[in-house]
Amino acid sequence: MDMAYLRAHPQHLPTFLTHQRIRETPVGRSVRRLTLDDGTSLFAKTLPASFAASSVAAPSVAAPSVAASSVAAYFAAEAAGLDWLRSADAVPIPEVIAALPDLLVTTWIESGTPTPKAAEDFGRGLAALHRSGADTLGAAWPGYIGPLPLDNTPSEGPWGTWFGNRRLLPYLRISADRGALPAGDVTLIEQMINTLVGYAQSTVPARIHGDLWPGNLMWGADGRCWLVDPAAQGGHRETDLATLAMFGGVPHQDRILAAYREAWPLDDGWADRVALHQLHLLLVHTAAFGAGYRDQVRAAAEKAGRFLAGLR
Repeated sequence: MDMAYLRAHPQHLPTFLTHQRIRETPVGRSVRRLTLDDGTSLFAKTLPASFAASSVAAPSVAAPSVAASSVAAYFAAEAAGLDWLRSADAVPIPEVIAALPDLLVTTWIESGTPTPKAAEDFGRGLAALHRSGADTLGAAWPGYIGPLPLDNTPSEGPWGTWFGNRRLLPYLRISADRGALPAGDVTLIEQMINTLVGYAQSTVPARIHGDLWPGNLMWGADGRCWLVDPAAQGGHRETDLATLAMFGGVPHQDRILAAYREAWPLDDGWADRVALHQLHLLLVHTAAFGAGYRDQVRAAAEKAGRFLAGLR
């Protein structure tokens, strides 16, 4: 099997793998490097058996538009997001070669070293990606973020109502039902969401990665910074920038931000809203992985609450 054959017949890939006709090199949990007969390397991802268990939403949460345990839906969402982001031709995005029910294959990105130039190029590219826009908040396909369903039902907004009801409340409820957050924290965040729903900020939907924590940037040997593992959607551009700073931040973060702002200046007061935007991904972590992220959720909720209180 060479690249031309695979592009024409992606459905045959599992058979070739079963009969060991393609060289496979494990590179991580559920991740392999495939080497085709013409020497082309590809990135192949499956999902561990634990995925279905961790992806089941709590019964009290309104059912998302995709079955929570569906690995096929997960890969379909990732493939759709990669294609949509890549179509903007703004930042390096791996090409989807095969999107099968239990396997996603993309172009292989050789790992490299973060450089100031790559960071600056990425900052300008991220601004261009965001500027390419989205028709609505949400997306045209059912989403996932990590192992959890993401309600991508298209919405005209306003952004505050959409973000509160679609990006915070579902994961707050799952976190509460799984015992990851105590009652006091839940009440605090519920009050903050009620305030946010009244925060009728008008924003033109940006084309965002949606899960842009530092681990989803890949610094390539080609001197470029690539985006991987998206939860792509129409959203607020500040969400991507805020999550870039999480969990220790990314290399050359100051250069990324400076280049971004040079290409597309940020609105006044954006720094005061960072915690609000980060709260979504933090609640996803308590919902999916438990109470270990509780302190970070509480701190972000308190900061976001102070920002919202200042708008009254």
